[in-house]
Amino acid sequence: MIYIEIDSQRGFMRHNSNLTNISQLKVGDYASIAKYDMTDPAYRMKLLALGLTRNTTFRIVKKAPLGDPVEIELRGYRLSLRKHEANSILVKKAS
Repeated sequence: MIYIEIDSQRGFMRHNSNLTNISQLKVGDYASIAKYDMTDPAYRMKLLALGLTRNTTFRIVKKAPLGDPVEIELRGYRLSLRKHEANSILVKKAS
């Protein structure tokens, strides 16, 4: 998947094929949070308060059969995210 960023101040677009969202990772994968997709600012603040800050490394622990919810482990605790929540977080998969 390719994400396109629009920089309105500089007037150009760029794509970043290294980014994906949490729902596309497999159980056991490690990744770090790169940024948030276009989400409601209040909702983004809620995710930040839960510890989902930029460059935080996490691991996919479990996924429900249909991919909703997904359980991640970060900062010593486990967190379950709904599919729409997981889709709003752009991550860089650890190699």
